[in-house]
Amino acid sequence: MIKIGVLGAGFLGRIHINILKKNSDFDLVGFYDPDKSNSDKAINEFNIKSFESINSLLNAVEAIDIVTPTISHFDCAVDALKMSKHIFIEKPITNTIDEAKNLLKLTKEAGIIVQVGHVERFNPAFKAAKPYFKNPMFIESHRLSQFNSRGTDVPVVLDLMIHDIDIVLSLVKSNIKRISANGLAVLSTTPDIASARIEFTNGCVANLTASRISVNNMRKSRIFQKDAFISIDFLNKKTEIFMIKKKNGNKTNTFHMNINLGKDKGEKIIYIEKPKIIQNNAIEDELIEFHSAIINKTRPLVSIDDGYSALSIAHLILDKVKTFEN
Repeated sequence: MIKIGVLGAGFLGRIHINILKKNSDFDLVGFYDPDKSNSDKAINEFNIKSFESINSLLNAVEAIDIVTPTISHFDCAVDALKMSKHIFIEKPITNTIDEAKNLLKLTKEAGIIVQVGHVERFNPAFKAAKPYFKNPMFIESHRLSQFNSRGTDVPVVLDLMIHDIDIVLSLVKSNIKRISANGLAVLSTTPDIASARIEFTNGCVANLTASRISVNNMRKSRIFQKDAFISIDFLNKKTEIFMIKKKNGNKTNTFHMNINLGKDKGEKIIYIEKPKIIQNNAIEDELIEFHSAIINKTRPLVSIDDGYSALSIAHLILDKVKTFEN
């Protein structure tokens, strides 16, 4: 078992504590949180040891799970790196690009495993869609949520949109040519709603919308590629694949539609496939991936490089966002 500790016992931190406490691959030594309210809740709920400082916790573990507010990610990670501890760090990886650059450099020098918590890579709906991705050329994503004061320490681009930025970067293997964006601060002091358009040199375009002032919650992406359209509902864990084939093509699903293309243009068939969704706990799966990367000394599915890339694009989007005061 790997001895691990958790930094941060807020809402998400307690979810991590609960999962690690039940996972036989980890020996959860304890946690540290300077907020007495958070600390008391974690102690009462999980009967777990609360350490007096970050360093005292780091001295007792082999790996650390950083689930603190974004502004403290860098300092916590540096403390862990100085003591050669493997790091799982929630997204966004750091608060600023300069911090991320420094962390990337220090990690390479330390030779330890760092995994970033872009949890949607482990969403069962996304995992079910992965075998169907070929060469996406148009991506449209909407990530909308009702207002919650938790998370407003950062703009909506870093809080919500960064999930879809990471997904897009994992799918499109091309350099970025142009970014345009806009946004608006409505309830908080940073943008609560934002829209971005990312154009890649291979011709792919990704349109991303994120809002934390929506009436209803939505986390959907639509990925278009030659002869296929992939719909992913991250929130409800559903995936649909629409594949276009010529008439008399091999049928892959009982449900299909015939499309007449017009005079002398023939007919095509749209097959609608709903791949099996293997339900999972995405946070648990990413922590299992973290364990595997440490044990096998392999690159985790979401590496520090991935976290840095997503943050870099997020900040480029923020640079383009025009924020208006009420």
